Amino acid sequence: MLLASWIWGMAVILCCASWFLLGRRRRRQGEPPLENGFLPYLGCALKFGANPLEFLKEKQKKHGHIFTCHVAGKYIHFLTDPFSYHALMRQGKHLDWKKFHFATSAKAFGHGSIDPAEGNTTENFHQTFIRTLQGNALDALIEAMMENLQYVMLQSRAPKLQSGTWVTEGLYTFCCQVMFESGFLTLFGKELHSNNDKNLSSKQEIERAHILNALENFKEFDKIFPALVAGLPIHLFKSAHSAREKLGEALLHKNLLKRDNLSELVTLRMFLNDTLSTFDDMEKAKTHVAVLWASQANTIPATFWTLFYLLKSPEAMRAATKEVQSVLESVEESISLDGKHISLNRKQLDNMPILDSIIKEAMRLSSASMTFRVAKEDFTLHLEDDFYNIRKDDIVALYPQLLHFDPEIYADPLTFKYDRFLNEKGEEKTDFYRNGRKLKHYYMPFGTGIAKCPGRLFAVHEIKQFLALIFSYFEIELVDSNVKCPSLDQSRAGLGILQPSNDIDFRYRLKSL
Repeated sequence: MLLASWIWGMAVILCCASWFLLGRRRRRQGEPPLENGFLPYLGCALKFGANPLEFLKEKQKKHGHIFTCHVAGKYIHFLTDPFSYHALMRQGKHLDWKKFHFATSAKAFGHGSIDPAEGNTTENFHQTFIRTLQGNALDALIEAMMENLQYVMLQSRAPKLQSGTWVTEGLYTFCCQVMFESGFLTLFGKELHSNNDKNLSSKQEIERAHILNALENFKEFDKIFPALVAGLPIHLFKSAHSAREKLGEALLHKNLLKRDNLSELVTLRMFLNDTLSTFDDMEKAKTHVAVLWASQANTIPATFWTLFYLLKSPEAMRAATKEVQSVLESVEESISLDGKHISLNRKQLDNMPILDSIIKEAMRLSSASMTFRVAKEDFTLHLEDDFYNIRKDDIVALYPQLLHFDPEIYADPLTFKYDRFLNEKGEEKTDFYRNGRKLKHYYMPFGTGIAKCPGRLFAVHEIKQFLALIFSYFEIELVDSNVKCPSLDQSRAGLGILQPSNDIDFRYRLKSL
């Protein structure tokens, strides 16, 4: 037994030594400084994953504005100088923004490749999202979301809101339930019912139970999403795999056809799946699971952080409430509980610069997205003052949290300042500087360039709608006004808005209108 253990130990040591001597990448002339790490395959992955911001700050201090890290089998070149960000955008000839996203989607959601070059579909997904989430299509989404938010807040939660008593809940739990249920109804419609159906109320309760069950499956799947992006197979996570399959079953085309008021996005995606793809029924459904995840995974935590910072800042809460009241009065919208819903259109929501600034500031403090491009071939990356050789299949990346927490750009960067994105006139501020030079890129929670999140406009509008309705219908407060701000869950770094590491208790009740 001891001999066998000794032999296995020596084998492991020899393998590691062989990798260290022969398998480690060597920096070539003209390439960025290289950090291989000491672990085979993983490289710097553990240190990077523990705290990406601090890791990158340390390497930036050591190497300067560009360096290469070996992370989980990939070589990633990090650009940290915001004045060089545009270099990434203008290298379309050499850098592919689709490859990483297509591969990640197929791996995480379980559908076939959506890269047209692979032959499974000829749909241009990016154009589909632009067409159905922006322009005139956005107006319809905003209108539907406004109705659904009020239905979820006031009708489906009515049993909790009787007699004006305070209801205590976790703030993240509340935001999660309200935004998921409302967003699900907005994108995927409601089950077909006749308004004259005597059992309508009972059927609505059953439908709500189905949506909340979908929420539980969403959360179970979402917990392991970072592991899927890192390359681990979903079969290692039995409950998450089951949850993903159940979401897929709920979004099969035969089930969606039983629903009314499907969004243009889902209707068009169903048509294109049926006419342009060779996917089977479950693969088609899993492309809808991808849409569901993309619509919720960042919006929910962004809503939480925005409302949390408002509850912690009485000055911000007063300014935001006053702005909402002013807009409602200007369009003669009255607030009541008699079934008449508030209506705010896109133009009116766009006329809320204070809410804009508050949402931006909350997202600046909680965003940890990454922008990726994959090198199509060996090429030379030209930056503002230098140039570097990049190898085929390497990744060039931006980590905007470095930008968002830079004290030269944002004074006291860890502090929430609700008016940080307002100028002296109370309008949107766009002048931010570093080393005396005006920045083009200063706020990047949604990415940048052609791969910028196509749903970003809808996401911001639905958070505004959520806040406007909260201010209009409810009294809200933290259970403990001195509660500390929860830390950011770093396990999701690189994926967008980070979730809180723990929930925060708050309470709410209907206003006496």
